[in-house]
Amino acid sequence: MAHSLIIFASGRGSNAQAIIDYFKGNGKATVSLIVSNKPDAGVLDIARAEGIPSLVVDRAQFNDVALVAKLREHKPSLIVLAGFLWKIPEHLVQAFPDSMVNIHPALLPRYGGKGMYGHHVHNAVVAAGETESGITVHYVNEVYDSGNIILQARCKVVPGDNADALAARIHRLEHYYFPRAIEFLLDNIN
Repeated sequence: MAHSLIIFASGRGSNAQAIIDYFKGNGKATVSLIVSNKPDAGVLDIARAEGIPSLVVDRAQFNDVALVAKLREHKPSLIVLAGFLWKIPEHLVQAFPDSMVNIHPALLPRYGGKGMYGHHVHNAVVAAGETESGITVHYVNEVYDSGNIILQARCKVVPGDNADALAARIHRLEHYYFPRAIEFLLDNIN
């Protein structure tokens, strides 16, 4: 039987699409719900196109314990944060222990924490003169970007890089490694 995934995303959804496409190819999991905090997020267009139910939440709904019951209806093996920009409330983390994973566009613990997402991260990496960057897939806990690391993948920061050039390399890493990290975790769920 295929595992159920719930994806939380705030943006255009390229990682969500990569995950959906990857698991269409092997049947080990299906995305049963996409949750977004932005009613105009591109990921909701992906949900519609793929026939996946979606849920748009505001701050009050997101922090309400009633959300736990809505998520449990989908019996998720994992909840996957794929470009979701809000901090996960403690009660939600505790309701799904060791079952929430996030992807971060840098090599944690560097360039993580509140406000460090997307181009903010890439600008900081380039400005610091780093020679490499990468991605980190990690478990979600109550503190931004501090859960146990599952996987890291690296890429070079090339002299003359700007945030856009680095972001393109980071996206390639994300789209390749994130679905495979999820598959590895699913293969090891009892």
